[in-house]
Amino acid sequence: MKTFCILSAFALVGTCATTKYTTKIQNLKDSITIVDSTLVVKYSNTITAKELSKALYIISSDTFEGRKTGEKGQKLATQFLKDYYIKEEIASPFGDSIYYQTIPESFFSNNIKASENVLAYIEGSEKPNELIIISAHLDHLGIENTGEIFNGADDNGSGTTAIMEIAQAFQQAKKDGHGPKRSILFLHLTAEEIGTQGSLYYTQNPIFPLENTIANLNIDMIGRVDNIHKEDKNYIYLIGSDRLSKELHYLSEKVNNTYFNIDLDYRFNAENDENHYYSRSDHYNFALHGIPVIFYFNGEHADYHKTTDTPEKIDYLLLQNRTRLIFATAWQLANQPNRLVVDTKNQLLLN
Repeated sequence: MKTFCILSAFALVGTCATTKYTTKIQNLKDSITIVDSTLVVKYSNTITAKELSKALYIISSDTFEGRKTGEKGQKLATQFLKDYYIKEEIASPFGDSIYYQTIPESFFSNNIKASENVLAYIEGSEKPNELIIISAHLDHLGIENTGEIFNGADDNGSGTTAIMEIAQAFQQAKKDGHGPKRSILFLHLTAEEIGTQGSLYYTQNPIFPLENTIANLNIDMIGRVDNIHKEDKNYIYLIGSDRLSKELHYLSEKVNNTYFNIDLDYRFNAENDENHYYSRSDHYNFALHGIPVIFYFNGEHADYHKTTDTPEKIDYLLLQNRTRLIFATAWQLANQPNRLVVDTKNQLLLN
């Protein structure tokens, strides 16, 4: 009987602790207030399937020869992106016409040639020292020994063009007098396919102090549907959103519930995920520095890392809606009153 009482007491303590934590989470959820909803709808609607398709057919064309790191096609892709940002009057973070962060050949192994990250930047109007990074890798696998080209339409032409459209939407808002309060860096990373080397180089040589980077939204394959979701394609996998900042996780959900109602699938966010997706794309190098991240991903499909990953297989309406979700999430991060808080400093969770 004595043992039973002790166990009962522990059960009661556990119940109270769980209730207390549940209250903390609810308080955190309640603290997140959606900002600028009319503006978010207006500028997210400038992101269209038509424009995404136009850019994606270019970036994944044979002209770019599979965009292998350090090779001719990758150089053409970086020039294409630079020309785009100049045309859209979106600035370089270096304050001039240099949009490249050059990575020397000595940084790579296996005879990989020097390569470049491409960076564009919109400075915040009120809190310019606080930065959101929206990233996607621009490189792919190059040319097969048989001469076939790895076009990489989904991987990662989809993420590349999503950033272009998101940047254009933010720039239009700025031109209309609604620029972001915090700064945004649009970061096209090289060398992801050879081990996330472009993001590693950036985090070792950041253009802006990493302690000022409040979040990284990383996009890698968002234009297709995997086998799990063939019957209901209105989904996107989110990975990492709750690892460092539960505020980021619930902010992301609140944005989605307010505007889009996409099925946010977290199955690959499990810490025991056998695919190890959390550590396989560029966001991971930011997370290692304590920067909260979200990795947006549609899952693997039959054309993953094959020459058959071509632009006519992209679902452009799906790509449009997913891109709008990422834009709206970035808008919230850039314009809400408080800086995003990591869990170890979040008073709503620590009290």
